[in-house]
Amino acid sequence: MEKIKKDTFVYGIKPVMEALEAGKTIDKAWLMEGHLQGQLLEVMKLFMANNVIWKSVPNERLNHLVKGNHQGVIVAISAVEFASLDNVIADAYEKGEDPFILVLDGVTDVRNFGAIARTAACAGVHAILVPEKGSAPLSSDAVRTSAGALLKVPVCRTQSLYHSIKQLKNSGLKIVGSTEKTADSLYEADLSGPVAVIMGSEETGLSADTWKQCDALVRIPLSPKGVGSLNVSVATGLVTYEVLRTRISQE
Repeated sequence: MEKIKKDTFVYGIKPVMEALEAGKTIDKAWLMEGHLQGQLLEVMKLFMANNVIWKSVPNERLNHLVKGNHQGVIVAISAVEFASLDNVIADAYEKGEDPFILVLDGVTDVRNFGAIARTAACAGVHAILVPEKGSAPLSSDAVRTSAGALLKVPVCRTQSLYHSIKQLKNSGLKIVGSTEKTADSLYEADLSGPVAVIMGSEETGLSADTWKQCDALVRIPLSPKGVGSLNVSVATGLVTYEVLRTRISQE
């Protein structure tokens, strides 16, 4: 297994600006709330120029994150590098493979994310697509939980999940959403060909915008004696392996 990087916080105006200028991949960023001026304003402009999403938080929150002189700004360097969705899809087609993309619509638990990534690697998923907001941090904990799979499976991050799903559709992928709120069984669905499987959040499932873009919705059958729902990482395993089973049966 590749060596897993420890979580890295960079703080202070100059170190953060240097990290951005060096092209470091930023997972999370925090700025001191209030009226920004001087160099902090310049940092915010750099965030905007580099498409970094940040949170405005009280100074007490920043003090809790790090013990040093943060000067009002902290960033977390991602434990993984992000991939281009366009490149992933193009590479799959060039290899003569049907692209298989796993979309996580609001999965926020780090351990679930890591477990999902491990399953995705085993099931032949070409990439995992996540939104910048409302997704689990790509920390060393996530990498460890994935048993290193997050260092193997490309992760694509998007500012607009809606537009990225539209991009997948335009690239010839069928969009399949997993939800309890449909009568269509997973085991009767057509999962052949290029496909993107969307799994919703642990609490609310698929978002309304995502739901509307699905070409098909599938439900995992449950025993009437069961508890009523599955953990999202377990559900993801069932759906992705049904895609894999379909592909193997057609070889």
